Amino acid sequence: MKNLFTHFRGDLFGGITAGIVALPLALAFGVQSGLGPDAGLYGAIFIGFFASMFGGTPVQISGPTAPMTAVSMLIIAGIIGVNDGDVAKALPFILIVFLLAGLFQIILGVLKLGKYIKFIPYPVVSGFMTAIGVIILITQFLPLLGYYVQEDEEFIANFEPQAQEILMENILKEEAGEGILVLENFKETVLRAENITTEEIRKEAQNLAKSETSGVLGAIKSLPRAIQQIDYLEFILAFLTIFIIYGFKRITTAIPSTLVALLVVSLGAYFLGLDYRPIQQIPGGFPMPHFEIFTNFKFGIISPYIFTALTLALLGAIDSLLTSVVADNMTKTKHDPNKELVGQGVGNGIAALFGGLPGAGATIRTVVNIKSGGKTRLSGMIAAIVLLVVLLALGPIASQIPAAVLAGILITVGIGVMDYKGIKAIPHMPTTEVIIMITVLLLATFWNLVYAVGIGLIIASLIFMKKMGEVSVGKSKVVKLDDSDELKESWADEMNFPARLKEEVYIKRLDGPLFFGYTNDFQLLVNEIPDTASHVIIRMGRVPYIDQSGLYALEEVLMKLRNNGIIPLIVNLQKQPKYLMEKIDIIPDLVAEEHLFSNFKESMNFIQQNVKDIV
Repeated sequence: MKNLFTHFRGDLFGGITAGIVALPLALAFGVQSGLGPDAGLYGAIFIGFFASMFGGTPVQISGPTAPMTAVSMLIIAGIIGVNDGDVAKALPFILIVFLLAGLFQIILGVLKLGKYIKFIPYPVVSGFMTAIGVIILITQFLPLLGYYVQEDEEFIANFEPQAQEILMENILKEEAGEGILVLENFKETVLRAENITTEEIRKEAQNLAKSETSGVLGAIKSLPRAIQQIDYLEFILAFLTIFIIYGFKRITTAIPSTLVALLVVSLGAYFLGLDYRPIQQIPGGFPMPHFEIFTNFKFGIISPYIFTALTLALLGAIDSLLTSVVADNMTKTKHDPNKELVGQGVGNGIAALFGGLPGAGATIRTVVNIKSGGKTRLSGMIAAIVLLVVLLALGPIASQIPAAVLAGILITVGIGVMDYKGIKAIPHMPTTEVIIMITVLLLATFWNLVYAVGIGLIIASLIFMKKMGEVSVGKSKVVKLDDSDELKESWADEMNFPARLKEEVYIKRLDGPLFFGYTNDFQLLVNEIPDTASHVIIRMGRVPYIDQSGLYALEEVLMKLRNNGIIPLIVNLQKQPKYLMEKIDIIPDLVAEEHLFSNFKESMNFIQQNVKDIV
């Protein structure tokens, strides 16, 4: 904290800009979660402030993100369903799950497990991120068309018989619990049944209708009804929002297009007096803590969600640490992964106490902060304070934002969060990795996000073990004692490397497969190269296999070498890595054909002939 105000001017501008960018996203994620826009705003405020204060990435801006909101949405819907569709009744239990997720993140950081996050393979992450985008897109189709099931009286009426059955079943359970249920005499049962009101039946039918239309499958099944009952005003407002978000970027990126769309469409709809649907009311004043999450604690209700809370914690950890890597690349610094996990856990825990959504490090907001001058953790704290000021001063005004505007914003978020790099690479990737990615994508979209990741990791681990077994068998051989070449010391051809070349030429030896568990260490290659180097010889004779994560790590390293004016030379590139490098144009875009050599001697002949300043 001693240097907190050293870069105050840059932190001030970075924090204000990041806060402005975060505002529409926080509101939109809150609406999508089912808890309302205020929950998204509270999450952005508390996570943003405390994750910056205690985290290990100084310039990181944290808050609700698309992946965290998608998982939170499932948790919220599940707990509300268990509590008879009553949000107020379910809220304490929802917040306990979010609090547990924060505590799990703190434990992960304290146990120094942050460095192990890198072992999640790229196809699993790619399939998961694309699934998040698909889920957001499909679930926003209904509000995009202005369809809200609670207003579809005809559809709700279909569930009234089932609602009456549920209410009768509840009466019988109550009587059994009270010890007054007598099979020979149902007078008390009939009396209680007669007291069931039409409003109670409608409310239960409405809950059933909401459950029927929730999630991806529910949205798809409801789409025909939504199209038949389309509200053209809501659709036009959402479409205008999307158009401005993409169109304004072509004019300038200095001002966040999402904020421009939010202001233009909202102000236009309000001052034109249009009969649009506003978002839920945002409570005024400072948010108050929900101590009932402790007083109403029931382990029986929470126990099924402990694994989900752990998964939410791991997802937040992955989301945050990936953003930390982006921040490191932009600022040329190194984050502390374990401290970052502790900071995220503290932020999520406090946000849960105040009724906020869980979140993580947000890539776009972090990049905006850095580009706007943010240098220290003060920038993230300022961004949170900006949102708090908006809440306290403009809460009633923000409540007039059209719901269709937030639907339009979420549509663009869904489009943006998908992993297009992974999708484009499908035709060129190994079949096994494509299977992993598509399996995770389909399971996460149509079944369960949490289980999809677990199944993807299991499949990836099994395939990896199979590949490594095949590699070990392929490398095993019997060597004759008189075969001097085979008995030479490893890398012996470098023993006579001329001393005068060591300032100009750097050699990197790779021994073993370049896979998802090794990419982080491999990427440190660029940092090890001295400023005097003009060429790097990468020896890949002992790299029999490279997976998608390793391929992209190699691409990034080669790109950085090129940007630094260093020419990479690759020696003894094996068949499988070469095939993949050619398929995504690493060869010849980053490594020219003439810079591929079958052995070390050929590469040294090239060096002798082309490095001009060697004596």
